[in-house]
Amino acid sequence: MKAQPPASHFIDGEYVEDIAGAAFDSIYPATGEVIARLHAATPAIVEKAIAAAKRAQGEWAALSPTARGRILKRAADIMRERNRELSELETLDTGKPIQETIVADPTSGADAFEFFGGVAAAALNGDYIPLGGDFAYTKRVPLGVCVGIGAWNYPQQIACWKGAPALISGNAMVFKPSENTPLGALKIAEILHEAGLPKGLYNVIQGDRTTGPLLVNHKDVAKVSLTGSVETGRKVAGAAASSLKHVTMELGGKSPLIVFEDADIESAIGGAMLGNFYSTGQVCSNGTRVFVHRKIKQQFLARLKERTEKIVIGDPMIEETQLGPMVSRAQLDKVFAYIEKGKAEGATLVTGGGIPNNVPAEGTYIQPTVFADVTDDMTICREEIFGPVMCVLDFDNEDEVIARANGTEFGLSAGVFTADLTRGHRVADRLEAGTLWINTYNLAPVEVPFGGSKQSGFGRENSLAALNHYTELKSVYVAMGPVQSPY
Repeated sequence: MKAQPPASHFIDGEYVEDIAGAAFDSIYPATGEVIARLHAATPAIVEKAIAAAKRAQGEWAALSPTARGRILKRAADIMRERNRELSELETLDTGKPIQETIVADPTSGADAFEFFGGVAAAALNGDYIPLGGDFAYTKRVPLGVCVGIGAWNYPQQIACWKGAPALISGNAMVFKPSENTPLGALKIAEILHEAGLPKGLYNVIQGDRTTGPLLVNHKDVAKVSLTGSVETGRKVAGAAASSLKHVTMELGGKSPLIVFEDADIESAIGGAMLGNFYSTGQVCSNGTRVFVHRKIKQQFLARLKERTEKIVIGDPMIEETQLGPMVSRAQLDKVFAYIEKGKAEGATLVTGGGIPNNVPAEGTYIQPTVFADVTDDMTICREEIFGPVMCVLDFDNEDEVIARANGTEFGLSAGVFTADLTRGHRVADRLEAGTLWINTYNLAPVEVPFGGSKQSGFGRENSLAALNHYTELKSVYVAMGPVQSPY
C-alpha cells in the first residue's frame, strides 16, 4: 500500500523536492507499513515558500471577497466530489476508521471552504462613523503571510480550518503539517489550485520541531496559527511575541464532562464514548474527566462497560470498523504508560487497558479503556493522555463538581448532561472553558467558534470570529473642511 506524493513540498503552485532535507517515513499505523518517504524542509525550502507567499499575497488581497470566495467554494465542491479518495488518504495518514473519516474529515474541511467562501463578502465590511461634519470609516485588512502549524489528529480538517479564513481575508499561507501525517495537506493544496487559487497563496512544507522556528521567527511572517500541545504553544507564542506577530493557539485539554442524576443515561454514555474513543481518543477537546453523580454511578459504569466492549476494532479500511490504531508507536507507548500509572495509583480498571485480539502485531492498536474510582489528584486525571482512556469520577452536588471540573490549568472544552435545561445553562456558564456542550459532546460545526481558555490557548477557529484573527482593523478619519490650527 503506497501513497507517495510527487514530492515532499507544494510551493508556488507545484510540487518541489529538496533531498538535502532530512528523510522521514510516513507509516500506516494499522500495519506499520511505510507508505511514503518525504524530506523535511531545508532553510532554502522555507525561504522559497515564504517568498512565494509574499509575492502572491498583495494581488490576491486586491480582489473582492466575492472573487476570493468563488475559488474557495469551488474547492469545497471538488473536495466533496473526491470525498472517498480523500477519506482513504486520511485513514492511511492517521489510522482512523474509514467510517469516521468519510463523514468527519474532508467533509468538515469542505464545510470550512464553503462557509468562508460564502460569508466573507458581508463579514469583511467595515463601519461608517459619523462625526458631525466629518466622518470616519473602518475596514478590515489582511495581515500578510500567515503560517499554519497542524497537528496529526485531523490533518486535512486543520489544513482547511486555518487556510479558509486566512485566504478569504486576503492573506497567503504557508502550512506545515505534522510529520506523523504529512500527506493530506498536499492534496488540499492541489485542490485549491485546481479550483483556481493563484500560485503562491497556499504552500505546504514538511518538517519537524526544527522547522517550526524557521517559520515562526521569519521576518516576513505576520501571523502564526498553531494546533498542538500546551508545551509547543508556549514555545511558539514566546517566539512570536519577540517580533509581535499575531497568534492563534488551539492547544490541549483535560476537559470535564458532567453527568447529573437526571440525565438520559444512554445519551450520556454515548456522549462520553464519543468524547473519549472517537479518533481512538486523539481529540484535543475530549471530555476525558467524566464526572458521574454518585446516585447513578453503578448503572452508568455497568452500561458503559457493556457498550465499550462491543466496539469493533480492526482494519480501518473496512467500514464496519469503529476503532482504529493510535497514530504512532510513540503515542501508543505513551498511552500504555499512563494506563500503568492509573493502575499503580489505585484507579479501578473497568475494561480495556491492553492490546486487542486479532490485529496486526505491527499495528499500533489499543483497547478502549475505562477507569473508575479516579480521584482528582491522580496522574491520569490531571495530564492529557491523548488516547482512548476514560476517567470516571464520582460527585455529590453541583457546586462541588463545578469546582473540581474547573480545578485544572486547561480550559478547552466541557460538557454537561442533564434533563434540567436551567441547570444545564447555569453549569455551562460557570465552567471555565471556551467550547461547551449541553446534552451532546464534540460537535464542531464551522458556524460555531471553536477554541479554549486558560492554558488551552486563545483565539478562535471557525465562524465569523475567525476572520478577526486573520485581519486587522484600519481606521480612516475624513475631514470635510479646512484644518483649524493655532499655528
